[in-house]
Amino acid sequence: MNPIMRNKHLLLAAVLALPLSACLGLKPPKPPATLFTLTAPQPASLPARRAAAGNAVTIAVPTVPATLQTVRIPVQTSATEFAYLKHGQWMETPNQLFARLLSDTVSTRTNMVVLDPRQTTHDPGHRLTGQLLAFDLDMTDRANPHVHVRYDAALTLAGDGGVNTRRFEVTLPVAAQDEHSVSRALNDAANQVAVQVAQWLASLPLAGTAPAAP
Repeated sequence: MNPIMRNKHLLLAAVLALPLSACLGLKPPKPPATLFTLTAPQPASLPARRAAAGNAVTIAVPTVPATLQTVRIPVQTSATEFAYLKHGQWMETPNQLFARLLSDTVSTRTNMVVLDPRQTTHDPGHRLTGQLLAFDLDMTDRANPHVHVRYDAALTLAGDGGVNTRRFEVTLPVAAQDEHSVSRALNDAANQVAVQVAQWLASLPLAGTAPAAP
């Protein structure tokens, strides 16, 4: 066989022997050393409770814009530009983490029976939905870096009782732009928003709940 043709056959055999992932550059990225989550300053208080039909509150996972459909932490660098922190990564997407924090906070700070959407087959009661429109590090003013959390809530009352809406928004300064400082600041801001939402729900003329029967 011609030496040139023989070399071509050997090269082709070597390429075919490579895994497809190596050929296409599909090797999975190295996982970050640390994953972040949201936590309340105190654990949720969940005593036994009961609510009359239609009086529970179902808290849905909020919708998010494309910038938050990821576990990475967005950084707004201008009015029209976003980037992501190099090493910052949540355990779940921010809207999933925020919904869980919100449920815990409402349970702790009110006497409401709080349900997950998966528990509402027969009686969803009042339904809290919303949009988590901001959950990021804002660097548009380099002299004043801060985290920004904005949640637009919509409470649909049971029994055709109408809809109540309200915007909740918190900004907090951040000491440094590393993933640890930013995630802690976002956790603090998310907790403040969750407390405000719980206070708002408690102020509305919703039917109350009572301790469960022994």
